[in-house]
Amino acid sequence: MKPAADNGPANGDAVLSARNIVMSYGGVHALKGVNFDIHRGKVTTLFGENGAGKSTLMKILSGVVTPTSGEIVLDGNLVSFSSSSDARDRGISIIHQELSLAPNLSVRDNIFMGRELRTRTGLDFAEESRQARALMADLEEDIDPMTLVEDLRLGQQQIVEIARALSVDSRILIMDEPTSALSATEVEVLFKVIRDLTSRGVSIVYISHHLEEALQITDYAVVLRDGAITATAEAKDIDLEWIVRNMVGENFDLGSPPSGHEFGEVALSIEDVSVVDTSGSGYSVVDHLSLDVRAGEIVCIYGLMGAGRTELLEAVAGRVPMAGGRALLEGEDVSGLSIAQRISKGLVLVPEDRQRDGLVQTMTVGRNLSLASIEAFAKGLFLSRSRERELVEDSIRKVTVKTAGGNAMIGSLSGGNQQKVVIGKMLTTNPKVILLDEPSRGIDVGAKAEVFRLLSERAAQGLAVVFSTSEVNECLSIAHRIVVMRRGRISAEFGANATKEQIMAASGEAVVA
Repeated sequence: MKPAADNGPANGDAVLSARNIVMSYGGVHALKGVNFDIHRGKVTTLFGENGAGKSTLMKILSGVVTPTSGEIVLDGNLVSFSSSSDARDRGISIIHQELSLAPNLSVRDNIFMGRELRTRTGLDFAEESRQARALMADLEEDIDPMTLVEDLRLGQQQIVEIARALSVDSRILIMDEPTSALSATEVEVLFKVIRDLTSRGVSIVYISHHLEEALQITDYAVVLRDGAITATAEAKDIDLEWIVRNMVGENFDLGSPPSGHEFGEVALSIEDVSVVDTSGSGYSVVDHLSLDVRAGEIVCIYGLMGAGRTELLEAVAGRVPMAGGRALLEGEDVSGLSIAQRISKGLVLVPEDRQRDGLVQTMTVGRNLSLASIEAFAKGLFLSRSRERELVEDSIRKVTVKTAGGNAMIGSLSGGNQQKVVIGKMLTTNPKVILLDEPSRGIDVGAKAEVFRLLSERAAQGLAVVFSTSEVNECLSIAHRIVVMRRGRISAEFGANATKEQIMAASGEAVVA
């Protein structure tokens, strides 16, 4: 199908049509005359880099914001939404990319927050619990409705977010990065739920940076770039190359491992490390694992959700306790040191959940970048603002953060640029070893390539890089060595010439021919 400027005129199978949508912020056009159809009982996937305008368009369609100009047609009638509640009352729900759960409330209370079930005498907690259990069963998750959200792993929290959206009888369901923290098995379950919903006439808008994954579920593909729709096609007429080309205007891959330099001495030694599940079960999520990483080497740790990748990195960084074993940085045992002490020694971690663990949302870009390096611009009992400004400006330039400046609020940045800030913050400490847990989670293909380019450059300068991922292609694109984890142990180790099938098989993942 030939690329078009929009995804077609309003037609009989469009349950909702957005026409000539313009959204401006202070003279900057976030959306430039966008025409967009949501097809009845189909999955319409919206592709685009961070900052392309995807979230802005979805906020308009779900009633969160009002467009500067343009119109929305629902079931053939011109409508306007005064709020997200207004849109929800008309059958439009949204699953946001960044979780909006209350961590100190139960799963049940989060699902029914703001629309509690009632009896004549008060709240119907029993019925809420029953419906919550049914939703968890539909999503094939064994989660007790009374469990506090803060006690769930990130992937389970995302399941709760999905369950909350499914609990509303929606005609249109917008899913913004619904699988960013899900395991491969959980993704398959979600896809099964999506197919069931579309078979019942529910229309889905799907947004994902997992391009190959999205191709499995989409019926219509729409590409948004710089606030304008650049191409549209039916899924049967496109491939991965088509998506990337229209998203970024060129063909490129994530990169390749840095070559032409020799590895240095062992920078990080993980010796017989064990980590016990924090639930009190006594189960070892990391089971007597050992691994050496040399200076200048990029090591990818691949595994399915629950393999122990996150727990291993967090234990080495000091975020969770080791039940046994030790971690050595250039031969020095750092196992008994605090997180701050490990950072000062040269061992840093970029966490999986950047919103919760990597950034302070009430601070500026500059202050977030400088948080881990206060000692570098301390002057006695005072801080040298000029030194801090120099450090921030240097970091913004080196990690290519797209921002109005260091004084911009961190929340104004796209997901990809926020991730660059988290990485930049840790790199300002001049580490010897950097650990990254799912560094590409929720960022687009362009930002992902920039992040991996940055890591390659630093590895060529002698930095030891260890990153975990659930995307095989990332390992194959950038790593010198690939370590596969399964049930808390290393199940296999490969060089850069490994195949996708070998890696997936070692993880216990089914390989689809």
